[in-house]
Amino acid sequence: MTRPVAVVTGVGPGTGSAIARHLAADGYAVAMLARNRERLAAFEKEIEHARAYPCDVTDEAQLDTVLAAVRRDLGTPAVLVHNAVGGAFGSFLDIDPKVLAANFQVNTMALLHLARRLAPAMIEAGSGAIIVTGNTSALRGRANFAGFAPTKAAQRILAEAMARELGPKGVHVAYVVIDAVIDVPWARKRYAEAPDSFFIKPAAIAGEVLHLVQQDRSAWSFNVEIRPFGEKW
Repeated sequence: MTRPVAVVTGVGPGTGSAIARHLAADGYAVAMLARNRERLAAFEKEIEHARAYPCDVTDEAQLDTVLAAVRRDLGTPAVLVHNAVGGAFGSFLDIDPKVLAANFQVNTMALLHLARRLAPAMIEAGSGAIIVTGNTSALRGRANFAGFAPTKAAQRILAEAMARELGPKGVHVAYVVIDAVIDVPWARKRYAEAPDSFFIKPAAIAGEVLHLVQQDRSAWSFNVEIRPFGEKW
């Protein structure tokens, strides 16, 4: 049988690769997109039914080339998980405005570009899923988050606009607010004294993304918040 095709952006050593693993294990052919060619090649060797496509998602020409290759190699994508993220932290007085603009391209504009290219086939099929991984910055602007939060808030609102338009056409759009520090090596090093309950596991995030992809259409979610049991909110 031909495997349904899923496109996952921002495939790195944390959430992205965990999502790719979960989708591949559940029967999908996964197109893994990220800028780091060497790391993608390593994931391709590790994850059966997943293929590497080096790509800068802010470059529309690259997106067109890569998505054409995905369709040729794997088939028409039925699922998009936009996990690529650009972030910068600092006071609004200190950050370089160009950094905010660059992060907007990764977080918000890339979602628009990807959806414009992949949603029409989902609409025609009457099914499909577009899942966006976000975080608490999509809901609130904290001090020193001026280079990041505005782009995630815009990303969530774009996803909601898409959900309201695509839902009646059979395409599920959901936004996952990850309210936690993700359990990756650099975070463990930075928060060396923190207990396990402080971190959210990439595999657990991936499990929720897979759940959203598979949700019964009589009970679709849009805003989904996930956090470890020890998180104060």
